[in-house]
Amino acid sequence: MSVVLENLNEKQKNSVLSENKRVLVLAGAGSGKTKTVVSKLLHLIGDKKVKASSILAITFTKNATNEMIDRLIISSDKSGTYESIIQDKKIKAEFKDAERKSRIQDISWLSNLTVKTFHALCYDILRKNGSPVFDNKFKLITDQSPEELEVDKKIIIQTEKPSAIIQKILTLACKEKKYILKLKRYILDYYVDRIFVDNEIQRNINPGQRTYTTLKGETVKSKSERDIADWLYRHNIKYVYEKKMFLKDFSFRPDFFIPNANLYLEHISDKSYPMSDKEKQFTQGGKHFVTTDESIMNNSSVFNLTMEKIVMGRLTEALTEEVTLNYLEEFKSYHDKIEDFLKMVKRLMTMMKADDTNDILLLEKSSKSEHERVRVFYELALPLINSYKKYCTNKSYLDFDDLIILTIKLLKENEDVRVRYQNHFKYIMVDEFQDVNSLQVILLDLLLTDDTQLFCVGDDWQSIYGFRGSNVDYIVNFETHYKNSEVHKLDINYRSNQSIVGASNEVIKNNKNQITKEVKAFKQSPTKIHIYRANRENVDGVDFLTEKVRELYARGLGKDDILVLYRRSKMFSPYFESLKGEKLFVSYKTIHAAKGLEAKAVFIIGLTEGSGGFPDVWLDDAIFRVLKDVKYDMLLEEERRLFYVAITRAKDELFLITELGNESPFVDEIPQLFYAKNQTAFINVLNPVRVCTKCNHPLGSERNFCGECGNPLAL
Repeated sequence: MSVVLENLNEKQKNSVLSENKRVLVLAGAGSGKTKTVVSKLLHLIGDKKVKASSILAITFTKNATNEMIDRLIISSDKSGTYESIIQDKKIKAEFKDAERKSRIQDISWLSNLTVKTFHALCYDILRKNGSPVFDNKFKLITDQSPEELEVDKKIIIQTEKPSAIIQKILTLACKEKKYILKLKRYILDYYVDRIFVDNEIQRNINPGQRTYTTLKGETVKSKSERDIADWLYRHNIKYVYEKKMFLKDFSFRPDFFIPNANLYLEHISDKSYPMSDKEKQFTQGGKHFVTTDESIMNNSSVFNLTMEKIVMGRLTEALTEEVTLNYLEEFKSYHDKIEDFLKMVKRLMTMMKADDTNDILLLEKSSKSEHERVRVFYELALPLINSYKKYCTNKSYLDFDDLIILTIKLLKENEDVRVRYQNHFKYIMVDEFQDVNSLQVILLDLLLTDDTQLFCVGDDWQSIYGFRGSNVDYIVNFETHYKNSEVHKLDINYRSNQSIVGASNEVIKNNKNQITKEVKAFKQSPTKIHIYRANRENVDGVDFLTEKVRELYARGLGKDDILVLYRRSKMFSPYFESLKGEKLFVSYKTIHAAKGLEAKAVFIIGLTEGSGGFPDVWLDDAIFRVLKDVKYDMLLEEERRLFYVAITRAKDELFLITELGNESPFVDEIPQLFYAKNQTAFINVLNPVRVCTKCNHPLGSERNFCGECGNPLAL
């Protein structure tokens, strides 16, 4: 038997030896996925004598690329020195990178092998062959810092960033009066006044408390008053809102005073006070005044005509809309709101690229929305996106999405280039196949022929990047997408004990959109999962974790053996303060960031129900649903897959922290036979811990005030 195959189990071996042209290896958590991929590469090169240059291995991150290359180098290093260098945490990353590069050059077959991320592959293809579709001397643009980028150092990154470009484009667009006024009205309505939250929140606001912001930046008491103020502002007519005046018998505040017309304007609605006394005061004081009625507000033509009649002939200057508006002046108080708006625009642009969306059809579709907020957003956003594209094309800029889009365009439209790459790569391997999106699959299909072997490795249970555009359907329905394909299931978990594996199996079974499999644990440990039901998670839940970490340290575990996971970063704040105070220094990450990691002991915090807990099903803004509508059930299934990923990071011990009576439904999905019952929370209920209502500090013998913040205590 080949040395490469000696350390593989039967199912790993069968997948590596498969000659089928379309192969999917479903590798459950801890089942030796990387080992299988590396073994496939070594089998092709060492046993089948396949030229390394004819193999393409695609990963999703630079770290995954490095890990694969490291495994290949280690397999060829009889001295064992390279593995000791890579695993030594005292050695700097720069030295490891240099050593890796040197070793690649020393191993001829490895230097001929193509192991790249999707983006790096497309970068190379466009640099060498991209001139038919773009300037092949393009520069890459990104908002990420050099430290955050997982790209080869040879890739040229332009200093001008996408966020700065879109800001520049917006400033130019605002030179047009119609655009800047529409944008300011949108910002004021939906970011300042938030008039769209008119259901539960609005019902809790008294009618007299609701306010609206005018284009001038003032606060008025009704939407009608806002519209009148905006009309005056757009026509460059100066006005004073609610100027206090005393004419004869009492003081009052007319809605508007227009100095250049020496005219007072009162708007009458069903909420207005009676006008009879005010009219008498205006008449006796010899003041010109007019009234407008709520009925004109329902028809823009009637409203405009009425306003023109009111001011016509009374102004000292001609009525005009030729007012000069300055972007910086108009939005000087709303920089953060503009930034939020532009984030939405950039996200829409990314989504449009991922699905190759036609902007004209999208504008037409959005115009049919029943919501003004949605319609206006697209009217504002799509011109910016089009101008952004033109600017970047002119400057020969590409972003990471463009790399794949243009590579697809190149291969589709240029048969000679496509055939050259199809003939070059006879074996294409894709790691983490559950994370592919539509564009990546299109790219793969363009590189394939009937003679190419496509070898994909992934786990549908670990598909957690739907928010980034990945589509779990490609792995779940692999046999539909690729006819005559073969699916191998690696179902032995070598990482976690039987309680953790059993619990994770039971939880994920609640997902409908999945491939059924039964993963078994290799390690037969009697240790069960610990579920701590806190009385208050940010008080005794924090205390529980801190105490358990202290115990683990005492048992000889170190920082790298303990991992704290959470759905959102803010969940960890009280835990971090407690651990720092005790000088217990924990590996801690969001669950997304922890994918691929493992630890002897894992804590998952924030396992509560509802908003701010886990699952955290965030139904997307209606704006994006015009482009892509995602159902609640699909989002919940991705949250459950995220919980599965979190659970399966643990090797020996798993601690789940929740709240009594407020448990996450995911906790309820774990059968009792897999966890140890914990009575601590019930003791807390019988003998509740007194805490300050202001700062949540546990109270001891204090009677009059909190010793931490001084808050008076109820006796």
